[in-house]
Amino acid sequence: MSTDWAALALAILFAAVLTFVPGALALRGLGVRGLPLAAFSAIASVAMLGVAAIILGLIGVGWSVLSLSAVFVVVVLLAWLVGSLLRMRDKTGDSPSAPAERRLLWAATAAGVALTTWRLLSYVQDPAGISQTNDAVFHMNAIRYVLDTADASSLHVSSMLGSAGFYPAAWHAAVSMIVLGTGVEIPIAANAFTVVIGAIWVLGVAWLTETVTGSRRIGAYAAILSSGLQLFPLLMFQWGVLFPNALSVALVPASVAAAIWALQGLRDRRDAGAIARTVLLVGIGIAALALAQPASLPIWGLVLALWFTSWMLRDAEAPRRGWRIASVIGVWGALVLAWTVLSRGTGGSHWPPFRGKLEIFLDILFNGQMRIPFAWGLSALMLIGLVVLCLTRGRRWFVAAWLALSALYVLVAAIGMPLLRDGLLAPWYADPNRIAAYAPMVIIPLAAVGLDRTITFIVGRLRGDTRRMLGWVGAATATALMILIIALRPVPMPAFIEGTYDKDSRYLTTDESYLSVDERALLEALPDYVGDGARVIGNPSTGTGFGYMLSGVDVFPRTWSPPRSAAWETVAEDLRDASDDPAVCAALEALGDPAYVLDFGDGDNTPGRFEMPGMTGFEGREGFELVAERGTAELWRITACD
Repeated sequence: MSTDWAALALAILFAAVLTFVPGALALRGLGVRGLPLAAFSAIASVAMLGVAAIILGLIGVGWSVLSLSAVFVVVVLLAWLVGSLLRMRDKTGDSPSAPAERRLLWAATAAGVALTTWRLLSYVQDPAGISQTNDAVFHMNAIRYVLDTADASSLHVSSMLGSAGFYPAAWHAAVSMIVLGTGVEIPIAANAFTVVIGAIWVLGVAWLTETVTGSRRIGAYAAILSSGLQLFPLLMFQWGVLFPNALSVALVPASVAAAIWALQGLRDRRDAGAIARTVLLVGIGIAALALAQPASLPIWGLVLALWFTSWMLRDAEAPRRGWRIASVIGVWGALVLAWTVLSRGTGGSHWPPFRGKLEIFLDILFNGQMRIPFAWGLSALMLIGLVVLCLTRGRRWFVAAWLALSALYVLVAAIGMPLLRDGLLAPWYADPNRIAAYAPMVIIPLAAVGLDRTITFIVGRLRGDTRRMLGWVGAATATALMILIIALRPVPMPAFIEGTYDKDSRYLTTDESYLSVDERALLEALPDYVGDGARVIGNPSTGTGFGYMLSGVDVFPRTWSPPRSAAWETVAEDLRDASDDPAVCAALEALGDPAYVLDFGDGDNTPGRFEMPGMTGFEGREGFELVAERGTAELWRITACD
């Protein structure tokens, strides 16, 4: 186990370099520095990763550390060339107190990253743990497929399942590169990138808060408080597991802040450099979100549209008012169009409403979404922050953003109207977990504002020396609150429909888990028993779906759901009767002539799982030979069709 933790530490270090350094080098060439550089560098790197994977796939160059490094070098050089030609420089002036504020901000950011890492790893617990969830089967196998094919393109990853088309694969590209760069196992690489996603979130929330409030001190508070809600980042690594969604949600705050920061900068400078940088930052943000998980684009657009409306119409007597109104109408029109396109590109509503009208009101007011226990402390600070921003001219748009995201949660959790669920909520499959995950991007800044006002009220009545330490007093208070939350607050995964909670972390492999200890051991040992090119089948609802990722052997199916075909239905029901039923052999032939079958039991009939009675109980059946076993997990050779 100690070697696994060492491997995880190495993978985290590599993942951090991969995620922040290339983007930071390119952005520095464009004249970006300070917190904007740190927060937006991950977004730039993710966009570079995703685009590089597509380009390399199209031109037939293999996905490797060398090929990606070459792309990074070219992009960084181009960024410096463009920045030099257009004279892009960040000329933002600093106040006399700026050095002290910067020290507070960076110290708070470090504390926020440490607290977020602590919270995530305390849930994962096992550095080589696999999320025992349906979606994890596909995502883990997709990484193995990227490594086997040397192709991480978002245009090709779905071919693992025999389909074609776009599938956002920036997360898979990053994790596969961690494996290539460090040699660690796929689960360790995935868990390392989980930690880095947490760091992306902390930086993004800090920058968004500073952009909204104009205060580095409040941004520092937000960095510390950033993981105080289970809704994000933790929930996305519990439910699903939604790795691409987690990456995409973590990118949204800095993407919003970048667009606001760049557009506001045009007021002071409207030269070619400032315009080009604005276009590049907005474009990079859109590309990163689209390649991570496009479902975040409507949220990004919604928050930006609210800010842009406030910014354009703030001065009713300003000249060119007609142009401003037209711009606002154009932005909202583009948002509606993009939202509609994304809605039609998904599978509609997959989840029903589950909360009553009073319950949903309390959920939003006290941050108990998804049946999570109320967050009393952060909620009190949030309510104070709401009052403060309501009374502050130029900041009310952020209250509107909180109302908008709250309204989306009300719709998904309590309203059953098909038109809304299949249309407005379709980008997230009407899944309340996915929608609730966006709420902290507005809740945490509001709580930071509330904390600042509370600390200012208390400390402002004390001696002058104490007042000068205001920021550090607030940071210490926020840190103490976070330690209390993380140490005492339970973090079980809520099953929102059943109204129950997980007993243990879904990353733990036990005798009772989806993939048991014996089953994982047998899957990892498959290369010792199965020849090159041989196909193995099994009921994916029993954990066999992880076989391809764990062994590299062609274990089928490679996702949590079985094929929708008559051949699979025949095998699922009657495989063990293959020696007596010729239809079974014909079905096996249609499924690629598998030579082996894994027997991990009957399966189950919970959501996303299936019982397949024909794929278990081979003992004493003619046409099957036992090859290997680990406890109750068995591997059988299919001889009935020889």
